[in-house]
Amino acid sequence: MNKLEQYHQLFSLEGKVALIAGGAGDIGRSIGQALTAYGAKVFLTGRSKEKADPVAKEICDLGGKAEGVVFKVDGAKAIEDLVEEVYGKHKRIDILVNALGTHIEAPAVDYKEEDWDHIMNVNVKTAFFLSKEVAKRQIPQGGGKQIHITSVRGLLGIERGYISYCTGRGGMNMMIKQLATEWGKHRININGIAPTFTRTSLVTQYLEDPAFYNPLVARIPLGRVAETKDIAGLALYLSAPVSDFVSGQIIYMDGGLTARQ
Repeated sequence: MNKLEQYHQLFSLEGKVALIAGGAGDIGRSIGQALTAYGAKVFLTGRSKEKADPVAKEICDLGGKAEGVVFKVDGAKAIEDLVEEVYGKHKRIDILVNALGTHIEAPAVDYKEEDWDHIMNVNVKTAFFLSKEVAKRQIPQGGGKQIHITSVRGLLGIERGYISYCTGRGGMNMMIKQLATEWGKHRININGIAPTFTRTSLVTQYLEDPAFYNPLVARIPLGRVAETKDIAGLALYLSAPVSDFVSGQIIYMDGGLTARQ
């Protein structure tokens, strides 16, 4: 291998197995495409086969290697079953991408206990137990990569009813740092990608409303929202050997938003 080829290999994911929780969503789909483009086999979760399988087929039709897996957020046992199902296919999980997340908006003074518990269950508890179950396979195999999709709202407050979302993302960010500290000796790299508002099908109605969109991008120095391919490119970097010395970091993919706060 010559000196130039070694840099190409820094981005190779040939032979790697990736589990993308939330892979049937727009962000997960783009990450799946990016990882398979560089050689990984990806398992993409959805709440049903009707959600997961078409995304996997789309990637396969493009020449990638992908498989849909049904996963409903329903406690630690469901997570154990998911991870064991994926691990059982190839006896390894090299990469975990957690793209799960949800939000219930309400003023803090009116926030309901059941809504708080639901957001913490999906955004924090599930994140930890996914990391834990995958780490139990990565430790004996000699290491791996874990990536959690978090948000700028783990750092910045907002004048809307985001109390549970901001708190949960802040908790996830600290979880990433703690697990990176504990598991570094096992060569497990754990990082977070924290985007600002991202263009997905779920927010099309907001982005098509000038009254919402124009003030939003006015606060972002680069003058636009994030695209899913932006997040996918960073996920590729954090999955590949090129990032082997990066761990415990929250990387803000925000067009400079947090730089001006």
